[in-house]
Amino acid sequence: MSPELKIYDKLLQFPLFQGMSHTELMQVVAHTKMGFAKFAANKRLIQSDSVCTHMYFLVNGTLEAKTTADDHSYYVVEQLPAPYIIQPERMFGIQQRYSSSFMTATPCHFITIDKQEVMQLLENQLVFRLNMLNLMATEAQRLTRHAWRPAPASLHAALVRFFIQHALRPAGQKTFYILMKRLAAELNCTRLEISQELNKMQADMLLTLHRGRIEIPMIERLLM
Repeated sequence: MSPELKIYDKLLQFPLFQGMSHTELMQVVAHTKMGFAKFAANKRLIQSDSVCTHMYFLVNGTLEAKTTADDHSYYVVEQLPAPYIIQPERMFGIQQRYSSSFMTATPCHFITIDKQEVMQLLENQLVFRLNMLNLMATEAQRLTRHAWRPAPASLHAALVRFFIQHALRPAGQKTFYILMKRLAAELNCTRLEISQELNKMQADMLLTLHRGRIEIPMIERLLM
């Protein structure tokens, strides 16, 4: 298989390129400057608040993302398997900086495209432009609906909402580094109530409790 066809197959994994014809995608491969990078496990890739100058496409491997509260009182670490695009919406808008830190959890391979090349794709490739608009519109719609959802009917539902809303991806493994006292303050209840509900969830094998740490092996199971 030629190098062009290998890149073609890899790009088709990502929603920004889906819907393109073979001819269109081969034009992208031929005329877009792309970088190819390989990182060993446990390597820092992106620091939160750094400027978003490139679009990173994780072709294979698993990333670890860390997102921290504004007051640095708690944070969440999650596993993000390939294929995955690192915060493409952060390339534009009022804050063009990454909101999370990313490192490699396993050996990882990336295709990278710098911002100027992304701008060229947006200008020249209609399908890419529409896919980017759909991605951003979906994210905006998801966030604007938060304020209009009914209040959780139970502490269990409130905890599930807290965990889901603080994840970059509502699936897979998550670890919340947060004290029960802080979690109680976030949900306007007592520490004892939080402890009791979390222990029920642990008994149901939905999560595992540690001192200052809550491990959720599959966050999507909380919604079942």
